[in-house]
Amino acid sequence: MRPATRLAVLFIVSLLSQLSWTQTYASSSERKLFDAANRERQQRGLPALRWDEALATAARAHAKEMAARGTISHQFPGEPSMPARLTKAGAHFSSLAENVAMASSAAAVHDLWMHSPPHRANLLDPDMNSLGVGVVERNRQLFAVEDFSKAR
Repeated sequence: MRPATRLAVLFIVSLLSQLSWTQTYASSSERKLFDAANRERQQRGLPALRWDEALATAARAHAKEMAARGTISHQFPGEPSMPARLTKAGAHFSSLAENVAMASSAAAVHDLWMHSPPHRANLLDPDMNSLGVGVVERNRQLFAVEDFSKAR
């Protein structure tokens, strides 16, 4: 293979790998929160969570709703329930949990969750095996959602 052709192939492979990464993680904040969750689990001998794009789709939609309203909630008036949102996004599950927060950075969001017993319990639940994260920024604040599931 000619050097120019080899270089072109390497460029295309690199570009494709970046595109698939972008499709998996829409933002660096989402990736940071996903990685932080798995670090916490690893430190305690728990299995890593796998990324679930259907959960992430639902989490992003809910984060967008929270950002639009400027507040956090697990369900707003007129909004479908969490199981309904996740089912609509294509998730298949036998159990669910959700964390929501608002803070100035992904690290601050994760810290809030780890210092809240119910949110910490969701992060460290050994029965959960999948996670999708959604983060939307508004006025320098991150509106973050972690949707956990025990996937079927």
